[in-house]
Amino acid sequence: MPDTPLFYLDNETDWEDLGDGVTRKICGYDDKIMLVKVKFEAGAIGSLHKHYHSQVTYVASGAFKASIDGSKQILRAGDCFYAPPNDIHGVLCTEAGVLVDVFSPMRADFIAV
Repeated sequence: MPDTPLFYLDNETDWEDLGDGVTRKICGYDDKIMLVKVKFEAGAIGSLHKHYHSQVTYVASGAFKASIDGSKQILRAGDCFYAPPNDIHGVLCTEAGVLVDVFSPMRADFIAV
């Protein structure tokens, strides 16, 4: 079992600076699933990338231009997207906001050793 608490308290968790107007908080995980909050400043980019994990992303606030395997959509608070394993995907933040990412299995590359 990973070193993740049973309860996540947002006001007791610091944002991890990823640079270029993007920060994140890892909220909880085990080897099968992970939930991550990612905060974007307006104009910040979640670069196009791919990984073997399934990903569902919920737009908690703000507005984003999302791209998944060449399909594009503007998403706002309450919207979601699904990025299948190995599909190239990314976002451009058009209005500062927060995305909530769920990965399966967990993103071991996000955990500092």
